[in-house]
Amino acid sequence: MLTNKGKSLRKSFYFVLLGIYFIAQCSQAQKYPPGVIVDHISADQEVYLGSPSIVIMKDGSYLASYQPFSKKLEENGKGKETIIVLSKDHGQTWNQIATVAPLTWANLFILDEKLYILGTAGHYGDLVIRRSDDGGFNWTHPVDDNNGLLRKDEEYHTAPVPILIHNGRIFRAMEDRNPPEGWGINFRAFVISAPINSDLLKASNWKTSNRLRYDKSWPGNAWLEGNVVISPKGDVWNILRNDFRPEGGRACIVKVSNNGEIVSFNPDNGFIEFPGGCKKFSIRYDEISKRYWALSNYIPEKFKGYNPERTRNTLALISSSDLMQWKVNKIIMQHPDVMHSGFQYADWQFEGNDLITLVRTAFPEADGTKAHNCHDANFITFYRVTNFRNYAENEL
Repeated sequence: MLTNKGKSLRKSFYFVLLGIYFIAQCSQAQKYPPGVIVDHISADQEVYLGSPSIVIMKDGSYLASYQPFSKKLEENGKGKETIIVLSKDHGQTWNQIATVAPLTWANLFILDEKLYILGTAGHYGDLVIRRSDDGGFNWTHPVDDNNGLLRKDEEYHTAPVPILIHNGRIFRAMEDRNPPEGWGINFRAFVISAPINSDLLKASNWKTSNRLRYDKSWPGNAWLEGNVVISPKGDVWNILRNDFRPEGGRACIVKVSNNGEIVSFNPDNGFIEFPGGCKKFSIRYDEISKRYWALSNYIPEKFKGYNPERTRNTLALISSSDLMQWKVNKIIMQHPDVMHSGFQYADWQFEGNDLITLVRTAFPEADGTKAHNCHDANFITFYRVTNFRNYAENEL
């Protein structure tokens, strides 16, 4: 018969085993990033994955794009390729069907059942658009201004951002770098637009607005990666990421004329509180819930204190009824390592009651090796947020 001391030791041993079990379970849960792995480059290769974009095709399949990037690639004259992948089983498996070059920072979109991808011909390159007539396997070449070379007069910057259809025109946010040096501080914000019934490969059909420079007297350092949306009153707005520190939770509202010719900004009321606003986000409007939705790198209280622009370890579902007041509805992904994990640049689409999203993901390797840092992602992942409208009344 066991003594009281023996019973105590057995009980302690039981709790030790239980603790080991739970640690093992947690480790197993963290072995792979959330969702489905679309692509992966091991962290020690010094090549990373970015610029995710996703669309839903007419037949219900998903088409996605992303690009490898690194200084190593640029030094070797590479880093200008965008990879196209296809899923025919609702995101469970993915197959590469094309590589498009030169093309970077690009987003896919569908207009009048035609498939396009718009970006730059290299980092700070010409502005280009391509069309595919066979579902993404083959693409046109932007050889001149009649075939997709839209602008070659400046160093252009962008990211996979939403397009807007409004009053018979297609709108998209852009930036250029003028003078052509540095990051952010020299970015000028503008929009391009074209009639929806025009040949989008012809440069002459695209109108460019005036270009707004970020005033150094304003709070923050730069604006970039804007979202063209319709306000509740029917006005066209470009809501941009704002490199505002140390808080990191603001965005900028640039007003756009209905014909796309004029953009303007009022610093007295153009800055809004936006959770995670100093990092890239995509905004879309949902007719069913009558709300604007976004996925952003909101910073919970427990992770504040680091560089907010590089705090990307939390991906949150946020929403607004008026584009001015935003609330955090749900944490979608999170990892405790601020320095080496990131769920960022999430591009997404509505699909019924769900959101489907493609995410640039920095996450530990299966053997525990850390990603290079939160920015330099070693995965592209696919994730489904089910019944997202159920969280509309939540506020964290």
